[in-house]
Amino acid sequence: MGLANWITMFRIFIVPIFMAFVLSGDPYGSFLAAIVFGIAAITDGLDGYVARKRKQVTKFGKLIDPVADKLLISSALISLVELDQISAWIAVIIIGREFAVSGLRILAAAEGVVIAATIWGKIKTLTQIIAILFMLLDVKGAMVIMWLAVVATIVSGVDYFVNAQELLKKKA
Repeated sequence: MGLANWITMFRIFIVPIFMAFVLSGDPYGSFLAAIVFGIAAITDGLDGYVARKRKQVTKFGKLIDPVADKLLISSALISLVELDQISAWIAVIIIGREFAVSGLRILAAAEGVVIAATIWGKIKTLTQIIAILFMLLDVKGAMVIMWLAVVATIVSGVDYFVNAQELLKKKA
């Protein structure tokens, strides 16, 4: 297993550490959780960069990287719901979009088609990461950023499905 895949696995392994901090009730728990979440978010871009740079792009990496991303974001959102910082429906919209787009990608892969990340997908990820960090750090205006993340999530999901119309018509 190459370095890129180890970085991805590291992201998965620190999710429980993140959750332990955020749900600890410790006065510094959210701050420590934000640090761990920030490190994990950095590894999201780092693993892909390392894989491409070292020419170590693998099937395992292509499969596990999105799983690691979804695990990190989902655990953060569920924790924020548990802490009553966001409504459950915000988490459901964001997590639901992830399931829907993952399903679309699986359908496409079965047809030999790769659905690459779009600019909206990148904007969605960035706004979600910033919103979660701001919520953890109790930054003023964090909820506004969370709303932007929800909008970017919806727009991104719609964009993927609009762009996959030919594939969906073929499968219907």
